[in-house]
Amino acid sequence: MNAIEAKYLEISHLTKSFPTPDGRGSVAVVRDFDLAIKKGEFVALIGHSGCGKSTVLSIAAGLTPPTEGGVLVDAREVIEPGPDLGVVFQSSCLLPWLDALDNVMLGVDERFPNLSYRERRERAVQALGRVGLEEALGKKPAALSAGMRQRVGIARAFAIEPKVLLLDEPFGMLDSLTRYELQEVLLATWRQSRKTALMVTHDVDEALFLADRVAMMTNGPEARLGGILEVPFPRPRDRAAVLEHPDYYPLRERLIQFLEEQAVAREAA
Repeated sequence: MNAIEAKYLEISHLTKSFPTPDGRGSVAVVRDFDLAIKKGEFVALIGHSGCGKSTVLSIAAGLTPPTEGGVLVDAREVIEPGPDLGVVFQSSCLLPWLDALDNVMLGVDERFPNLSYRERRERAVQALGRVGLEEALGKKPAALSAGMRQRVGIARAFAIEPKVLLLDEPFGMLDSLTRYELQEVLLATWRQSRKTALMVTHDVDEALFLADRVAMMTNGPEARLGGILEVPFPRPRDRAAVLEHPDYYPLRERLIQFLEEQAVAREAA
């Protein structure tokens, strides 16, 4: 692995400040945040609500400008959204008047304008097939369950073949059973492409099941990287095997302890 691949997604000295309500100053939600992700690596970003996880992801996606520092993908600075970045939000963000296939086609058409319509459609169909929606191509969002809509969002992100996949609590609005099912779908789809991925989550078990490493954020304001946990479970992963791994509960306890320490610090502040 060369130097660029070792820091394929590089978040460097990232600071994001917002004006205070009285307009007399500003507050840094995130300050001097650093994180480097290897090509093909899956990293989970965990922390309490309001610590700035989604702010970091939004800047990495080019949706929000940083106050200081920046983000590099494949050695190029991220300054705006683009086809190199596939983003999946907590809400599926589908256009309600388009069916599942056409929602995925929107991204494919923009990403691959030189391909024929047949080739672009085939890419979209394949992406939906990989998330188990072969029978729902012609259904509009209103006819799909919340879990199915999120599958379309995952398919849309993978269909454009981005360099980096960014996921902002994509299963946060789903019930537990659907959440577990979609974690399996995401992992299976990711395994086929091994896209570099950064996923925001507040779920310790989700982070351990999906990620190669878990990056832990301190409380905001002025949140920073509080530590990184290596996840040793072999891939491909099976949920039962992960739960039976001798390191699972010690690692889980370390993450919970970190979050509890942050909760105590927040109460004391």
